[in-house]
Amino acid sequence: MRNTKQSGFTLIELIIVMVILGVLAAVAVPKYLDSISNAEEAAEEAVISNILAGLKQYANNSLYTDGRATWPTNPFDVLDEKPAGYSPTDNGLEMLGPMDGEADTDGEWTFDLTNSRITHQRADNSRWEWPYDKGIQDGDNAQVGYLSSDSIRAID
Repeated sequence: MRNTKQSGFTLIELIIVMVILGVLAAVAVPKYLDSISNAEEAAEEAVISNILAGLKQYANNSLYTDGRATWPTNPFDVLDEKPAGYSPTDNGLEMLGPMDGEADTDGEWTFDLTNSRITHQRADNSRWEWPYDKGIQDGDNAQVGYLSSDSIRAID
């Protein structure tokens, strides 16, 4: 006697598995993308916080050595370790193409000397910026500047 019973999955079972996988993917992918965005925001906040702390230290050091609290022209100069993706040559002085001072590749950080702002491009290709003002550096009214800890989404 021959056994004609075959083993394996039926078409209905395979369809049910595909539906379950589709539902899981529909729920998991947006949550994954949100977690990437949240991680990038947290990393940006950490970089800006480090710059702010470095600027305070820089101002204290310049007050002690020069008698006047000042900030540097480029806020990244206060960091011992620059963030990954920092591009010191893309500073906006060239005003053309890829050297326009704006972050234009994923994860790139720049300081635009022309427009005095820090820029960062996220993985979703959105560009964020933080205005920076080094303040008045000379004269009797010398004062440190301003760096916003709140980002502004750049409109391209």
